[in-house]
Order: sequence, then C-alpha cells, then structure tokens
Amino acid sequence: MSEQHITWHPSQIGREDRCRLNKHKSCVLWLTGLSGSGKSTLAYEIEKELFNLNCRSYVLDGDNIRHGLNRNLGFSPEDRKENNRRIAETAKLFVDAGIVTVTAFISPYRADRDMARSIFGNGNFIEIYVKCSLGECERRDPKGLYKKAKAGEILEFTGISAPYEPPLRPEIIIESDRQPVSESVAQILDFLLFHNYIFKEIPDRS
Repeated sequence: MSEQHITWHPSQIGREDRCRLNKHKSCVLWLTGLSGSGKSTLAYEIEKELFNLNCRSYVLDGDNIRHGLNRNLGFSPEDRKENNRRIAETAKLFVDAGIVTVTAFISPYRADRDMARSIFGNGNFIEIYVKCSLGECERRDPKGLYKKAKAGEILEFTGISAPYEPPLRPEIIIESDRQPVSESVAQILDFLLFHNYIFKEIPDRS
C-alpha cells in the first residue's frame, strides 16, 4: 500500500494529559557506549530508582530488542542504522505514552544517533555517553564477545573490527570505569530533577 493512502489518526488524549496524570514528564534516556561499558546495568538501575520515585519507566535493551522486533537485523552499518531507527520510533511511542524510556544499546555512529534525536521534539532526547576505555571493556568482557571478536568469530564488532564514534555534545557523560553505578544513577536522576522531568515527593512530616 502506498504511503499516500495511509492516514495518521491522532488520539484524543495527548502526551501532556498522560504526563499530568503520571505527575512527571516523559523523555528518552539514550544510553550509548561500547559493549561492556555498563549500559544495561545502568539502565535497569535507573528504571528501579524511577519506580521507587513513582515514575513510569521502561527499558528498551539492545539485546532484548534483537530477540524480537529487530531479530532480522545484523551488524552491518546499514542494519545498525535500521536498528537505531526502529528503536527510536518505538521509544517515541513510549514517550508519547508519558513514560520515561531508557534505551541501552551501542548505537556506534553519530549520524544514526543524530537521526534518532531528530525523531523527538526539543528536550525529549537525552543522550548519555557511558564512557569506558576499550581496555576496561575488554577486561570485563561479561559476554566473552571481545575474545570471540579478536579470534575472528564475530565480524563487525564495535571497538575491534567496527568503529565507535563517541558523542560530541551529550547531555550527560557517565565515566563507568571511574565511578560506581550508584553514583552514575544519582548523576542521571539529579539531571532529571534539575530539569524538571521528575519530582521527588515531599514526605509528610505531620
């Protein structure tokens, strides 16, 4: 079916209505970094802390997405671009639903991340660079992927046989090889609080 025959059907309930109901704003926290840098660990810790603050949140983890929605994609630059696009479009639906959405996948190319940012409105895309040296990521190697990549068992592996382009102006930089997860989570929550995405409930002292 041609796109000219497809019509967008707007909802009678807008994102602002959902955010008002939730008592917090929605956005996407776009975690990017090398494999082993700690993106998934950080994403799920953020989700847990947001839950404790009564904020509706959800993690779109790169590996999980490739089990389903993106299972037909490989790791060529073209497939990585499409992987980015699909995750961005999915995350936008979550953000429109009023949910703080955390994505955790490598997204190695700046152009692809810029494309993802363009899908969201101003202030809705928060790029978080989970910075970790390649040496430390190789040392951790939680999935044994670097070892396999160096042995030639995995092709087009970011950091070994494929490039990673660090963000130039991310909203947040997390140095995961220098700070504990708890400090990293606090840094991100402080950003959300400072920019009024979320609000801490004032305890009842009566």
